[in-house]
Amino acid sequence: MARLCLSFLLLLSIINTSSATSPIRSPVGATDFIKTSCGVTLYPDLCFESLRVYRSTIQQSPRQMAQAALSVSLARARSAANYVSMMSKVKGIKGRDFIAVKDCVENMGDSVDRLSRSIKELGEMGQVRGQSFIWHMSNVQTWVSAALTDENTCVDGFTGHGWNENVKAAIKSRVVGVAQVTSNALALVNLFVAKHH
Repeated sequence: MARLCLSFLLLLSIINTSSATSPIRSPVGATDFIKTSCGVTLYPDLCFESLRVYRSTIQQSPRQMAQAALSVSLARARSAANYVSMMSKVKGIKGRDFIAVKDCVENMGDSVDRLSRSIKELGEMGQVRGQSFIWHMSNVQTWVSAALTDENTCVDGFTGHGWNENVKAAIKSRVVGVAQVTSNALALVNLFVAKHH
């Protein structure tokens, strides 16, 4: 009876230990995977901070990592686009500054559109292989690269002095933040392509 009881307790201990450690093991592995993958980006700390909340989705999948990075970029691009659009309605903007803000609104709108298309393309690929994979991923890379160009063009429009420097600095700060996560997303898309071959 004592031996049976001991066997039961040992079995219960094994079950409890494995069930306690298995949920922890996966996120830890995912966390390490994210940190290592972020090492290929220009802004690895920002990359890790923005993506670690998605570790249960990412697990150790380069594709899910790229998808999450694009989602972060799109969310921030939308937020920045709304902010710049709101700033374009502020009274007192004129001349070159007015043109810069209007151009930035257009650039950020294009960026949002291109990032949205990238996410959709990557999400619909399924188990695509060979030349079809290369074609789809080429689309994604082109759109993300173009989105990054749009963001940088917006920032470049605010060079020099003139209109309210605080507002210009606020717009630039937001858009630079978007450009950084977009740059990271592009690096992770490229990593996915490299690992797929």
